[in-house]
Amino acid sequence: MTPETCAIPEELFQRIQSEFLEMPGLRLTQMQACRLWGLDNEVCVLLLARLVDEKFLTRTRDGRFMQLDRTHLSAFSHHRAD
Repeated sequence: MTPETCAIPEELFQRIQSEFLEMPGLRLTQMQACRLWGLDNEVCVLLLARLVDEKFLTRTRDGRFMQLDRTHLSAFSHHRAD
């Protein structure tokens, strides 16, 4: 863990994960995420980066953040093992 990721309270990190789990189709730009969760830009950037680094979120081609599709990944890795 880097010093930057330590700046994010674990409670906040888990709350944002929960929001994505409760709304599976949620796709947000960084600005939308800042507004939705009432975060300043710096914290929001760090939080989203950590969620991507931990393979919880992915970034779409249009720059939105969404939950990583684990069913697709597990099917892919299963297929590769064959």
